[in-house]
Amino acid sequence: MSVCQMLNVQFRGNAYVGYGQSCPTDSTFLRSQMSPQPFSINVPQPKIDLLKQKLSLAKYPDEIEGSDWHLGPPVSEVKRLAQKWQEWDWREAEKKLNEYPNFHADIEVENFGTLDIHFLHQRSEVEEAIPLLFVHGWPGSFIEVLKILSPLTRSSSTSASNTDAIPAFHIIAPSLPNFGFSQGVTKRGFGLVQYAETCHKLMLQLGYNTYATQAGDWGFWITRAIGRLYPTSCLASHLNMIYALTPKPLSTPLLYLQNLLTPFPASERRGSERSKWFRDNSSGYNKLQSTRPLTLSSSLTDSPLGLLAWIYEKLHDWSDTTHYTWSDDEILTWVSIYWFSRAGPGAAGHIYYEVSHTKPKEEGGTGGLTYWDVLKWQGSVKLGLTYNPKELEIFPKLWGRGLGRVVFERENEVGGHFYATEHPDLLIRDLRDMFGAQGKVYSLFNAK
Repeated sequence: MSVCQMLNVQFRGNAYVGYGQSCPTDSTFLRSQMSPQPFSINVPQPKIDLLKQKLSLAKYPDEIEGSDWHLGPPVSEVKRLAQKWQEWDWREAEKKLNEYPNFHADIEVENFGTLDIHFLHQRSEVEEAIPLLFVHGWPGSFIEVLKILSPLTRSSSTSASNTDAIPAFHIIAPSLPNFGFSQGVTKRGFGLVQYAETCHKLMLQLGYNTYATQAGDWGFWITRAIGRLYPTSCLASHLNMIYALTPKPLSTPLLYLQNLLTPFPASERRGSERSKWFRDNSSGYNKLQSTRPLTLSSSLTDSPLGLLAWIYEKLHDWSDTTHYTWSDDEILTWVSIYWFSRAGPGAAGHIYYEVSHTKPKEEGGTGGLTYWDVLKWQGSVKLGLTYNPKELEIFPKLWGRGLGRVVFERENEVGGHFYATEHPDLLIRDLRDMFGAQGKVYSLFNAK
């Protein structure tokens, strides 16, 4: 019996993951292209012990009188959470995460070799349910899907052809490369094309040749890239963070005229104020991670206190805290997934650099997709857009219609950047309305 079999674990990268299945007989653990396999999160105990040791030795800055949240999270709050984290039981959080259907699979990415990708895959009892790819962003992870996972897989009918039924979904939520329990990328150039390729190939490997997507944050840019690169597979996308360009007379002439002649409603004027607040007070992280991510990564990788403050600030500032309160358990689980991530706490920030430094071919680039490329009109993918008042930046709905064929649109009175966590009931409602029998994408997935 091998050591692997005795321990009931397999070593992959720098973390142990238990599968409850037989281990490979090859003692070198050489990997071949692997079909999806069950995955169990099992952080090595020395990593947990090191976290507690580092937290016990943490040094805190002086509190600034009257600073509130203007300079970042108050020192007293960070200290309280750090001290709780030191005593907090990761194993209990780990146990809860392992109650969900965790899997991993090898995905071959062109020019980057094979990556071991972690994902949740919750199938509905409705065999013909809609495959829904949920793509997270930063500072999120697969954990954002948890509150909507079970409700969306359920339907009021076991047949997708029942026009009175609530639509059901098969849900796939990967940890993006460099995030969570997926493998990291160790060379330059992994941009939108590669993230899109990873997610698309995962869907194909699971047998979903056509599917829909749901996303915010980096998921917005990645699913837009998926729609551009794989339009015959990605049939519809729901987005809860919307970036858009001012309508242009040649590409979207009707929207251009409407934009000139239509005054912005009060909600969009408030959205403009929110956008200004974000750019003036909360966008520095983007510039830093887009220019020198490794500098920041050195700090985040060595200091759990720094990581906690870095992420906690975003959870607070980017949420609609009037209508949602983060529990300590939520915050510590969220941050711990980054601390124990396979590629390290700072690796997730590299996406900012790679995408912001992508150049089109006409500028001497490799032909990767830029931010501007995925903001262009895409007519093949039907879109659903939800606008929340505490999103990072809020663009006029007229501009959002320049992204493509918008078939569903909703403006909420509550909600922030972390929509699936803050208001899962509203996101569930949006998806059911968009994909239900009365929606304009129903026929795409119920042609029979």
